[in-house]
Amino acid sequence: QMEDPIQLKEEGNKYFQASDYEKAVQSYTQALKLNKDKALQAVLYRNRAACFLKKVSGARLLSRIPSLAIDINASDIKALFRRSQALEKLGKLDQAFKDAQKCATMEPRNKNFQETLRRLGADIQEKLRIQFSTDMRVQKMFEILLDENSEKEKREKAANNLIVLGREEAGAERIFQNNGVHLLLQLIETKNPEMILAAVRTLSGMCIGHKARATAILHYLGIDSICSWMSVDNEEISLAVCNLLQGIIDCLMGQGKEEHHGKETAMVLDTKKDLKMITMRLLDMLISKNVSGQGRDRALNLLNKNIPRKDLKEHDNSRTTFVIENGLKKILKVVGQIPEMPDCLPLTENTQLTASVLLNKLYDDLRCDPERDNYRVICEEYIKSKIDPQNMDKTLHAIQIVSGVLQGPFDLGNKLLGMKGVMEMMVALCGSEREIDQLVAVEALIHASTKLSRATFIISNGVTLLKEIYKKTKNEKIKIRALVGLCKLGSAGGTDYGLRQFAEGSTEKLAKQCRKWLCNTSIDTRTRKWAVEGLAYLTLDADVKDDFVEDEPALQAMFELAKTSDKTILYSVASALVNCTNSYDTKELVPELVQLAKFSKQHVPEEHPKDKKDFVVKRVKRLLKAGVVSALACMVKADSAILTDQSKELIARVFLALCEDPKDRGMIVAQGGGKALIPLALEGTDVGKIKASHALAKIAAISNPDIAFPGERVYEVVRPLVSLLNTDRDGLQNYEALLGLTNFSGRSDRLRMKIVKERALPDIENYMFENHDQLRQAATECMCNLVVNKEVQERFVADGNDRLKLVVLLCGEDDEKVQTAAAGALAMLTAAQKKLCSKMTEVTTQWLEILQRLCLHDNMEVQHRGLVIAFNLISADKDLAKKLVETELLEILTFIGKQADDPKRQHIINVARDCLAKCMDYGLIKPLSQL
Repeated sequence: QMEDPIQLKEEGNKYFQASDYEKAVQSYTQALKLNKDKALQAVLYRNRAACFLKKVSGARLLSRIPSLAIDINASDIKALFRRSQALEKLGKLDQAFKDAQKCATMEPRNKNFQETLRRLGADIQEKLRIQFSTDMRVQKMFEILLDENSEKEKREKAANNLIVLGREEAGAERIFQNNGVHLLLQLIETKNPEMILAAVRTLSGMCIGHKARATAILHYLGIDSICSWMSVDNEEISLAVCNLLQGIIDCLMGQGKEEHHGKETAMVLDTKKDLKMITMRLLDMLISKNVSGQGRDRALNLLNKNIPRKDLKEHDNSRTTFVIENGLKKILKVVGQIPEMPDCLPLTENTQLTASVLLNKLYDDLRCDPERDNYRVICEEYIKSKIDPQNMDKTLHAIQIVSGVLQGPFDLGNKLLGMKGVMEMMVALCGSEREIDQLVAVEALIHASTKLSRATFIISNGVTLLKEIYKKTKNEKIKIRALVGLCKLGSAGGTDYGLRQFAEGSTEKLAKQCRKWLCNTSIDTRTRKWAVEGLAYLTLDADVKDDFVEDEPALQAMFELAKTSDKTILYSVASALVNCTNSYDTKELVPELVQLAKFSKQHVPEEHPKDKKDFVVKRVKRLLKAGVVSALACMVKADSAILTDQSKELIARVFLALCEDPKDRGMIVAQGGGKALIPLALEGTDVGKIKASHALAKIAAISNPDIAFPGERVYEVVRPLVSLLNTDRDGLQNYEALLGLTNFSGRSDRLRMKIVKERALPDIENYMFENHDQLRQAATECMCNLVVNKEVQERFVADGNDRLKLVVLLCGEDDEKVQTAAAGALAMLTAAQKKLCSKMTEVTTQWLEILQRLCLHDNMEVQHRGLVIAFNLISADKDLAKKLVETELLEILTFIGKQADDPKRQHIINVARDCLAKCMDYGLIKPLSQL
């Protein structure tokens, strides 16, 4: 290492001139450590500042480093000018102007300094104009909003303008600096819903991406006030406040884009205390009777979104353990609420399910067995505290808690079922005379029967009771739950309790009753969802599914319910649709094994007549006509906590069944199916992603990409299609993915580039070797479109690969479609890259024979492409042209070129004549008149 600061300075200068600013900074920094000369030190600081300016990084260093040089020599004009440039980049125009002014004073004739002064002066004037204008607008808006006598139209306009201004950085800062938070608080205190919404939405905009401002707003408003506004029984206000609080949390957690302004870059804000305070207040909201059902849902959603880790690879799960220690019992209290009891907290249809989802997320976020054991112990102790044989109401809450946990962390729920007396209590409650006891117990039995081991116990103890309840009760809420319980036990138990034996009626009769409940809007949504779950089981019967799709009101009622944010409803609707479209997996029966089973007199399941293809197609058409695509698209938009991976897979299966007929794909796209399939193809179970990708491939294969996937959306579809180019996928999936990629690659070079970046090229080349004619054809057609891209062409030009050889050999295939595509690819490659013209003659000895066959082909399209290849070879190089003239190709070209003009074949004749003309230009042949 050099120890001479002057040499290090010179080295830094060389790096600077070579634009290697990183190494230049290192050299100048090393020189500063060794240097003792003040004059040289000023130069080194100045030069290092120049490097930072070029790099445009290190915001505070930009202005600090020139300042160090100025401290040494106040008249260092270069350092002053560089500090001026740095301050300008930081947006500190007034300080930048002062430094530029000093430079201009020292060298008044320097045009660069004068121009900088003029530019900065103009920028300062513009900034002041905007600032003054913004300040006036903000003041005027608040005057209108706070004046009760203002016209309604003016107030609405001012409110909307204020919201827009709050979303702009400059506007948000002006509102904040001009006492805006206090004025917005005054708007909230007016109790006018429109004013409250405007104020809250403006505050939300002001918080986005600005930690210091978000923290100041949180402390000024107070978390208690924010939570009280979120607690109101007004959906719009509650949601707006929830968004405000989410924006604040995002800033405190360091999410989103952080904007830096002046001294704020130096501020270090300790956010952990604020985050804990918010978490504790949200947990308190869960058990407060003063909080509306909407508010409770918002609190649960915020906890769901912000407490568990986003990525389980992160080590720190302290937020989760904090909530378990301080709030698990509060969440369990919400889960244990019974809406039919007088002491119930205000709830919505989704509150308890959202609480179950939170329990599940917290449990999944635990890292080790001791943490999970602690979670279980807290649950067990809380449930034990509720079980009291002398107080049935209290015991009911304990059973309801177990039921809620079973809808969340199921493994934990199963352990809780094993607690002494819990299962027996559930079965005993079924036989109670009180309807509320029956209601809670039946629901718990249903959730408990998901596992076969538990279902066996319940079947032996509870089926008779459920049948009795179904027959005798007049309460529709209990009756429907009993029916679903019987259906579920029949499905999970795998016993002789078939669906047809339940309630001593046929499955059609049971399904008809479910459809009746489903269509009855006077019944609460929570009860109607059980009708959907019943149909999810009953539609396994072919007769039931056929009747169901013909019942338009029932279908519409189910689609309407699918729009609600309920995990069970979404899963049940998706399950029923999978059954109706027969999109579930079926085992293929081996004929030999069937004969063997019949010979040994074993029962062989036969396909129901209504499960045959014709009936399935009719059901699919009926569902499409009823608007199933719109319903599915709406379901896909549900929150990830509601739309589970299993539900996504079911929806993907239905979409694939709907896309089977090419005639229906346009309707599916028009109703939002293409857009809905993209997230399904990117997230979920492996099977679900494959099914969704296949459905996308079916749409992409025949649709105009600009219409099916407008804008940037089309680029998101490429990856799912490429994922189907895999030997683990079946031939149909490979084929339709290739068709989709062929369609895409013919649209734009950007799409071709995207396909290349997704590493699809090697897979497409592999399918060009396939023995299957259709796969080979589709792959070759796709490559024909891709070779237009320069990067693809360069891969053909590169040494050490057989890509060009493969294309040349495919031109000699007997399959006309493969030949056409390969000839097209070769024509474009030889036209774009002259190197490939000579390379073509080296890759195989059959090249000339193949070219001659193309030029004499009966198919005009193939013949034209062959002649274009010949023209490209002749045009590329005189020696190559001479080589071709010495072969029979000259006779072929002469024969075609001499043909009489023919509109149908003119393009072919013209290319042949162009070939001959080029040979004449080279002097390789002469016109007949000169012979």
